[in-house]
Amino acid sequence: MPSNDDTSQAIHQSRRTHYTVTYTPVDYPHAINVMEERVRAIHKDAASNLIWFLEHPPLYTGGSSAKPHDLLSPGSLPVYETGRGGQYTYHGPGQLVGYCMINLKAIGIDVRHYVKILEHWILVVLRGYGLEGALYDDRIGVWVIDPKTGAEKKIAAIGVRVTHGITWHGFSFNWAPNLDHFQGIIPCGLSQFGVTSLLDLGVETSFETLTCAFKDTIPELF
Repeated sequence: MPSNDDTSQAIHQSRRTHYTVTYTPVDYPHAINVMEERVRAIHKDAASNLIWFLEHPPLYTGGSSAKPHDLLSPGSLPVYETGRGGQYTYHGPGQLVGYCMINLKAIGIDVRHYVKILEHWILVVLRGYGLEGALYDDRIGVWVIDPKTGAEKKIAAIGVRVTHGITWHGFSFNWAPNLDHFQGIIPCGLSQFGVTSLLDLGVETSFETLTCAFKDTIPELF
């Protein structure tokens, strides 16, 4: 399992998909190792699908499309190159990460459909907090309108990888991160848009409460 410390486990009963929550920050290399091992096990039909909710220590990750000049502050935080799609993003405390290891072949959908499911899952959670998110055809992720400025800002990022028809990596949702850390990168290569969080929008919550909101709305197809 992902961790032996501060971890809760349960089964999403109607689908044979497990979910697990780790309540202490998880080192990024450890998370990668766990996901790789789980994908291999799912491929061998030796494990169920897994959705893993966690937070990371402050760090940057670069996806398969990351451009070196989008890393604005080299050396300010650890940087990890990773095989997921997308460009640079930030992870850290105050951001819920959902790593989803789902056998797409078994549920009969392609990766585009899968990404849309993740986006709509996040929209449902936002509505539970009284916020309306937005999706756009020309950029992946979930966006909100900042009521103070009217600007479109990103509140959740999505970056996935598929191996043997099985997804890994997943999404990140900003509830109360240090938004200053996003200034060290051009998030997802989109310099014209800002980044926001629930707290920045005036909504207070906790990691535990937000995790419950995601667990309670796990998509039916999973």
